[in-house]
Amino acid sequence: MKSLDLNRPVTIWKEDDVVDGKKEKALVAIFRTRGCHWSRKGGCSMCGYNVESLEGIGAPELTAQLEAILSRYEGEGMVKLYTSGSFLDPLEIPEEVRDRILSSFDNAKQVLFESRPEFVTPEALQHLPDHSAVALGLESASDKVLRCSVRKGFGTKDYLRAAEAVNSRGLPVRTYLLLKPPYLTESAAINDTLRSVRFAAPYSDSISINPLNVQKETLVEGLWRRGDYRPPWIWSLFEVLKSKAELPGVRLFSSPSGAGTQRGVHNCPDCDRRLLDVLEKFNFEQDVELLGGHHCHCRKEWDSLVGLEELMRTSVDVSRHLGDELVL
Repeated sequence: MKSLDLNRPVTIWKEDDVVDGKKEKALVAIFRTRGCHWSRKGGCSMCGYNVESLEGIGAPELTAQLEAILSRYEGEGMVKLYTSGSFLDPLEIPEEVRDRILSSFDNAKQVLFESRPEFVTPEALQHLPDHSAVALGLESASDKVLRCSVRKGFGTKDYLRAAEAVNSRGLPVRTYLLLKPPYLTESAAINDTLRSVRFAAPYSDSISINPLNVQKETLVEGLWRRGDYRPPWIWSLFEVLKSKAELPGVRLFSSPSGAGTQRGVHNCPDCDRRLLDVLEKFNFEQDVELLGGHHCHCRKEWDSLVGLEELMRTSVDVSRHLGDELVL
């Protein structure tokens, strides 16, 4: 097992994001923490972030990590701070350290962090600075999908309570939705995410569509290795993002991990890069017209798959089992 430095964050990088409708440079950092409390109870089916966690990380180590992050901060308008679990979990980020972290970025326009709903309480929100934004990983608006497929450990009513609390505090909500949890066909995954977008939109300033990325040491990885799971197609992601036309007041976007690889959202080598460039442009321009009119030989396979999986009543990676026979 590799040696983990408790005084260094998992990683730091910079990217673009949006604050108040304007493109901003963003500093992104992932704190190394003791990990998500839900992972100790089995965790989510697709989440492998616990491998970067370690017991024994407390205030001194987190403070040292903060100093490393601040050494990379150059006044970016947005700061995104992630952990392996919940930023508002006092056992993961002690309250005094949380306050120190947030106050270190007083000059930023927005500081975004993620939390499970159980830690999003009026008491916790009361002491947050006004430039805070809270990300909630809803994943799906279906309690059945959350329970049986994602193993999320909470239901839609918990998301609603947390989102309404953040709304009442006057802070932005960013909702994360998972495209194609395990055991869903491609068609079912598209429809589930479309329903989830409509469910989350009234409570969200932005919605991030996260196509499932097969992470190591997860239940999903086991399914994927034996051909019982395929990550979603980019064609499917585009179908979901087209629902932006129904949501004039909400930013809908996707910044997928592992895109264009076998573990992440992908079509085929002939169109992956081209369509991912289109996705990047859509993320900031929010023009649904960008998502239409694209062609590739693999779209015929995707069209066949969407119907064939339903006829076969299976969510396995049909193309791995049938090969060229898939294209009807």
